[in-house]
Amino acid sequence: MKNDYSAVIEVANTSNEVYNAINNVPLWWTENFEGSSKKLNDEFMVTFGETFIKLKVAELVNNYKVVWEVTDSFKHFLKNKKEWVGTKICFDIVNDDNQKSILRFTHMGLVNSLECYDICSDAWNGYLQGSLKSLIVTGKGTPDKSA
Repeated sequence: MKNDYSAVIEVANTSNEVYNAINNVPLWWTENFEGSSKKLNDEFMVTFGETFIKLKVAELVNNYKVVWEVTDSFKHFLKNKKEWVGTKICFDIVNDDNQKSILRFTHMGLVNSLECYDICSDAWNGYLQGSLKSLIVTGKGTPDKSA
């Protein structure tokens, strides 16, 4: 069965705070960031040593949704170094009745049959449950540091 990687984060913050944190990529994912990620059709690149990922902001719904499309990638440790190309990284934000925001993250196309699934899902868990959640709740994330 092919399931896209997904995760859920609940925080006692507004959807606007969650949305703004997501769009401040260098504050939670990696400081090795070029471009812009704040407007529709913005393009940006993140790097992790030899690995790079180029993304385009494919959808933005203020305070509710962010979707990035992977337009190019090079993951040096994989046989198919462009395994992420064509995948979509989706952030859906929902407010519940208890003054909480629920962030539903889905990496569409990052499925368990891919070579990088285990490594990449572990990395996403760290970035989402650790760094992004910390940025939302405390105002300080733990992104990868500049090279």
